[in-house]
Amino acid sequence: MPAQGPISVFVHHNTLHAFEDLPFEKAVIEGGRRFGCEPYLSEERYHQELLRGRISREDLREVLMADLQDDADKLVATFGTRYTLRLSMLQTELQPMPESGLSWVLAESELLKRFREEVPAPYREKTVTQTRGWVMRHLEPITTDTTPSNPASPLPAPLQDRLKAAGESQIHRWNDQQWESFTLHALWETCQQGVEKAEVQPPKAASNDSLHRLMRSELGIDLKTKIDDVLIRFCGCFLDQGFADWKLPERENGFAKAFADLYLGRWAIRADWMKHVDASLREVQSPDWDAIQSIEQSLERMGISNNECEGFLSECLLSLRGWAGMIWQMETNSPFLANPIPEGSLNEYLAIRLILLAHAIEHFGKAKFNIGTASEILRLALKSADVRSASSVRSRTHTVFQLAQLGGWTPEQMLNMSSAQWRCLITEIESFASLDRRRLLHAAYERHYGNQALDAISIHSRRRRELATNSRRRPAYAAIFCIDDREESFRRHLEEVAPDCRTASAAGFFAVAMYYQGADHASFRPLCPAIVKPQHYVREEPMFSSMAAGERRAVRRRRLGWFAHQVHQNSRTLIGGWVTGLFGAIATVPMVARILAPRLTSQIRESMGSLVRPPATELHLERLADDPGSDPASMGYSLDEMSQIVVRILQDIGMVDAFPPIIVFFGHGSGSLNNPHESAYNCGACSGGRGGPNARAFAVMANDPRVRRRVAEQGIELPDEVRFVGAYHNTCNDDVDYYDLDLLPRSLRELFRRIESDVIETRARNAHERARRFESAPLDLTPQEALEHVEERAEDLSQARPEYNHATNALVTVGRRDWSRGLFMDRRAFVTEYDPAVDDENGHILTRILQAAIPVCGGISLEYYFSTVDVEGYGCGSKLPHNVASMVGVMTGAASDLRPGLSQQMVEIHEPMRILFVIETTPEMLEKIISENEGIRRMVEGNWVQLAILDPSTSTIQRYIDGHFEPHVVTDREIPTVQSSMHWYRGQRDHLGFATIQESEIKTPVSSSESDANTSEVLV
Repeated sequence: MPAQGPISVFVHHNTLHAFEDLPFEKAVIEGGRRFGCEPYLSEERYHQELLRGRISREDLREVLMADLQDDADKLVATFGTRYTLRLSMLQTELQPMPESGLSWVLAESELLKRFREEVPAPYREKTVTQTRGWVMRHLEPITTDTTPSNPASPLPAPLQDRLKAAGESQIHRWNDQQWESFTLHALWETCQQGVEKAEVQPPKAASNDSLHRLMRSELGIDLKTKIDDVLIRFCGCFLDQGFADWKLPERENGFAKAFADLYLGRWAIRADWMKHVDASLREVQSPDWDAIQSIEQSLERMGISNNECEGFLSECLLSLRGWAGMIWQMETNSPFLANPIPEGSLNEYLAIRLILLAHAIEHFGKAKFNIGTASEILRLALKSADVRSASSVRSRTHTVFQLAQLGGWTPEQMLNMSSAQWRCLITEIESFASLDRRRLLHAAYERHYGNQALDAISIHSRRRRELATNSRRRPAYAAIFCIDDREESFRRHLEEVAPDCRTASAAGFFAVAMYYQGADHASFRPLCPAIVKPQHYVREEPMFSSMAAGERRAVRRRRLGWFAHQVHQNSRTLIGGWVTGLFGAIATVPMVARILAPRLTSQIRESMGSLVRPPATELHLERLADDPGSDPASMGYSLDEMSQIVVRILQDIGMVDAFPPIIVFFGHGSGSLNNPHESAYNCGACSGGRGGPNARAFAVMANDPRVRRRVAEQGIELPDEVRFVGAYHNTCNDDVDYYDLDLLPRSLRELFRRIESDVIETRARNAHERARRFESAPLDLTPQEALEHVEERAEDLSQARPEYNHATNALVTVGRRDWSRGLFMDRRAFVTEYDPAVDDENGHILTRILQAAIPVCGGISLEYYFSTVDVEGYGCGSKLPHNVASMVGVMTGAASDLRPGLSQQMVEIHEPMRILFVIETTPEMLEKIISENEGIRRMVEGNWVQLAILDPSTSTIQRYIDGHFEPHVVTDREIPTVQSSMHWYRGQRDHLGFATIQESEIKTPVSSSESDANTSEVLV
């Protein structure tokens, strides 16, 4: 079942997490079978990529040879080897054609008149020429004393009839088009004769093992829809987190009893097929009713045997897998919700579903089979089910006919094949089915990007090494970001604006795992990875000097919330609805304004926010009690815990000495007006929350002199003049806010003004690069115009794509920034800081980084992968018809299963690939980490992620393939060098390749005081 939590904490994860014990290639097949979803893109899509060069012929040849290995040279009839046959099948789209459509195609299309467009001209000419010679030899008069030197193979009867109908005199006058048409008819006839001659049994269709499909085919009734209609409405009420006006009665007694009480009520409205369910529901109301016993009774009632039990129960749970998965997540993994659900809810949900299913089978089955027991009805339905053949002679003929054109096979050549050769050919073709072809096409798709990425990293890192850049200089200031791929471009532009700054990255919760409550938040929420359960609570509070003003604003918030709730609730009453209708026109004014002038409306709303938000706040960060908890004395961290957090992050980012005067930590999130999936756009390392509080908390910890003394005891000296600043970057509108600036010493404020100026310029440049992806943004915008565009986009009520989030993610770099700095990676890379020189011989720091980076980045990549290859099955379709349900998820329309995946608007520009990790380390170190960490081993050895290493001393690259490392051979000897990022991407909307950005010169400071202040001028 989906492991996606409530929508307020929507965090990206591997859609097929339950199959991670299988290799990726097997898991996508099993997942597709279980869920009825696609494992890869369609063949049509891959061939479009082949035509535009996104996949090359060389990619196809390499992945095919790696797949076939020793079987590549096996001969196939008279057409060469298995390798050549399969390569031909990969290089073209073999259009499937069912028997029902072939008659029309043969009669009405140009299938037998023109060769396919992708058939090479030499093959076309060769086939037509040899066929013409074959026919002409048949037309030569044979005398008793003369024998042709090259006797022709006999023409098939249908072809002889065509020749007779045309007349011998006319045949000699045929033009090229007529000969082409005759050649294609000859190919079709010989292919059909060969398929019949082969006498290969058509494969049988898979048995109909779905009970719901079986009953639909035998009874003509979709039982699943009948039951889902009941359970969707009830699940929405049961899981509700405050969206509904009325609370579900008896909810605290559990799913089953609440269901029984509701549908046994005097005024309950039930469908006709539920009229005899009363007795079963009264049993549910019994005090000694047990869900597991009820499930067993329902299975016995339907005659489900023990060996069928697991598959049958899985099918029942997955019938509404979104709602069932949400019940399980809320029961086991969401303790922070306002309205938690009782333990055992999933078992009770299944018990009720089976009770309804048994009654539905008996109700609808009795009309057809005149039997009232569910087990007997199912037995008769299974007996009458018919499994039909999935293939036919003509559909096989169509496949061979397409290959014959593409391979330059002639009718005479095929006519001379024996039955054994035809059997060999048909078997080989059908052994390389569409699913296998898509698997290799996808491998070629990934290989193409992977080779480009590794080539670029290898070349660029060597350039950086040869240039001996300014990486060893003490930076003017440092900016620390989340590893998020959206921050890659922000860091790159900041480095272009300020070459003397240093940027680094760490997971965006910055090791501050906490339940956090903002000053204007109603409750705590987790701000840490979903796999971590926080122990600490942190609250934002008004400054002690403004406690009275903060309390007044809190009273205003409560009053406004009460008023808004009353308006919402009473608008559904008879009188309240009339009043709402009367004044409804007034409510349209802000709605229209949010569409026509979203940026201005946002500014007005922000100015009004000061009436309810406290003007100055601080974090309740230091704990007084021994143990952490949610009461005031137990909130926060001890000084020792703070020092451990600071040391961990400084080690992770490799910043343990030569500290600049100011180090800014940028948390990130995404703010948009009309986006139910907003938490999916926030920081994944913060459980879909915004990472600003984490950055602020880390800065407060690192600035505390008592913490610094404890940090020094662990080997890292933080000078007194160094200050940390917390900040928040909104990736949707590129806004940046800073925290606790009043605490900056006056001596550093001039430097901070410079940082602020650099960030303002960076915001505009970053918005400019992002805007090239938006069709609503002209390509000739200036950076400032682009910034205004993204600001409007975030506040536009009609905007379905406030930002593209992680779309296009494809790469993770783990290593020193020095070798990737200045490399244009098109916002496709998670950039993770790691310095091997800081790590110990056992790789503890690298292990810690990879334990988070591989599952988190891999999970993001895989959710985007699956939502792209099947946006309706694994994703959630278009977001336009979505409605928020119970404040836990979205439904399509008024009633549907919960949609746990990503929307079409989030993935429409994404290239689905398994993410490629490039890690700066040695093979021995990485092999040790893989072997000692089960989670990493499962992802790497199961091919859920791709892996390569960059040698710290030579910049050579090795790829991890089938459990061992192989040297990567650089194929592109050069990548472009451009003046700036803007020079490379401007005017382009599609994905771009890699490029080296020229590093701007850093002027030497003119005075020692300027040098001390690190305010050197920058040539941009």
